[in-house]
Amino acid sequence: MQVTISLPNLRTTLALGHYLGQTAHPGEVITLAGTLGAGKTTLTQAIGQGLQVPESCYITSPTFSLLHEYPGRLPLYHLDLYRLSDETEIEDLGLLEYLHGRGLSVIEWPDRLGSLMPEDRLHIELSLLSETARMAEITTHGAGWREKITAMQASQEWQRPSSNG
Repeated sequence: MQVTISLPNLRTTLALGHYLGQTAHPGEVITLAGTLGAGKTTLTQAIGQGLQVPESCYITSPTFSLLHEYPGRLPLYHLDLYRLSDETEIEDLGLLEYLHGRGLSVIEWPDRLGSLMPEDRLHIELSLLSETARMAEITTHGAGWREKITAMQASQEWQRPSSNG
């Protein structure tokens, strides 16, 4: 299933991420693609809020460290594979265990996964429309993500994050 969602401002981008974090289950994977500045890390920060990552754990891009792990309702594994050339490096570094772990894995530059790409995942391609507006092309791979995105579309509640998050 593929849907396109308009994110006209930061609030709706944060609401999307918050919804994804709130509905996440252990072992799930979200892959994020988009150009530099498209909002991948901002979306991941909002996913962290939905996972109840403490505010004291500021979510940053793991470009140079490859992986940041954050505590929350579920652990958040934020991977940035930009600096890797291929899937053998991913295996050599032991990053595969995070793709099937007890937390939610959010992966930037997922094309580096090659044949290691998880079958069940949510893929989001972010496009810059303006300084504040984004477009999210969301592709579900697996029944669990399809159900969540279908439910999200049926309700506009995801655009109204709770006042405590």
